[in-house]
Amino acid sequence: MKENRLGEGLRFIITGGVCFLVEFLALVLLRDTCGLDTLVATPIAFTVSVILNYFLCVAWVFRGANGSGAFAKVGFVITSVTGLVLNELLMLLFRHLFGEDQAVLQIFGFTVTMYMVNKVLSTLLVMVWNYFTKRALLTRDKKE
Repeated sequence: MKENRLGEGLRFIITGGVCFLVEFLALVLLRDTCGLDTLVATPIAFTVSVILNYFLCVAWVFRGANGSGAFAKVGFVITSVTGLVLNELLMLLFRHLFGEDQAVLQIFGFTVTMYMVNKVLSTLLVMVWNYFTKRALLTRDKKE
């Protein structure tokens, strides 16, 4: 049982990392290339990531969750929307506390600005919410 939970946790971390990269790249593209405001680009990027996360969670992270019923699917959407709201509120809070456009670091010609740091911080906080709520929903009827 412990090995199963450890493997699940590792799969969740890998999936989260992949989804974070997709979300982060989408945010940077939408904000810096398309010129959208951070608070407009953030929910779009988050939504793309959540869709990918759902498919990876049911197919790979929480094995056996693919047969989850309607309750689990609706719950996944509700927890994801709540995660989106938390993410947006944190991005707004961090914008007011730390700013957005200040250059923090230059790496290989890429400028890391404060909104990117804000995104990393908000993602770490929302990640905790995501794991526990999605695990509870997707494994609700499964025995370990």
